[in-house]
Amino acid sequence: MEQVSETFTVDLRRLTVLRELQRRGSLARTAEALHLTPSAVSQQIAALAREVGAPLTERDGRGVRLTGQARVLLAHADLIAAQLERARADLAAYGEGGRGSVTVGCFSSGILGLLPGALRGLGARLPHVRVDVVESEPPDLFTALDGGQVDLAVAVDFAAGPPHTDRRYSRVDLLTDVMDLVVPEGHRLAGRDGDVPLRELAADAWIVGHPRSCVGAVARSVCATAGFTPDIRHAVNDWAAVAALVEAGAGVALIPRLVRPLYEGRRLAVLRTEGEPPSRNVFAAVRTGSEDDPVLAAVREELRRAAEELTGR
Repeated sequence: MEQVSETFTVDLRRLTVLRELQRRGSLARTAEALHLTPSAVSQQIAALAREVGAPLTERDGRGVRLTGQARVLLAHADLIAAQLERARADLAAYGEGGRGSVTVGCFSSGILGLLPGALRGLGARLPHVRVDVVESEPPDLFTALDGGQVDLAVAVDFAAGPPHTDRRYSRVDLLTDVMDLVVPEGHRLAGRDGDVPLRELAADAWIVGHPRSCVGAVARSVCATAGFTPDIRHAVNDWAAVAALVEAGAGVALIPRLVRPLYEGRRLAVLRTEGEPPSRNVFAAVRTGSEDDPVLAAVREELRRAAEELTGR
């Protein structure tokens, strides 16, 4: 490898590929996330290595892993990306943010329960700003945020999402979304007045989201904490479908209060669980450096207001 040049230039698009390789851990998963071929990903990484004059990957069995030089470069990449976002935010602030467009990526129950109030507030505040909404969850949601396809992400904390310490993102916690235990109207526990230990439903059929979704991950984690593995008969991510299956007697489920209107009128019972209620943390994130963009700042403020209204209600 050649000596690192004092005047080397770096293609920012190739840095994005390297950042995604760090997130995904393999060439194949990186290629899938970026809609490229593994060969194209390898070529982008190799070209970046030539640009900086340092090896960025090394063989690890049948795959690759990042070198120490790659991790050094990634630390700088985070700073470079943040500074570019600050420049963009400053330019947007120059025009006072009265016009423009923003794309919000959000998980399904957030679209149902949180975004409508925020969008109404934003429409009154910035009527000439166009807002597009995309349904998405981590890790794909943050791949889109990194790539600029999404400007603001609304997500739930779970294993596939970024840690709180990830400096690529400026985040704000919005609310704690409690998950209610719902059972069919004729269930043996339907009339229980007191709190129900979740373990009492270990032998029941469960309706749970897909494992890779935030809903499925949270429900499985809650059951594991209660000391059992749920008997999952139905893997469903659509909340109206979950409520309909519970009403039909097909099983029990944990349903977030963000989508309460979907199940309040149905023939099912909502139970209080013993101890700390199952919940999930909902947060909003933007690329570090873009938090001062006037449009994004307004969106985050309206999200906070909508969250406070829901919490108070």
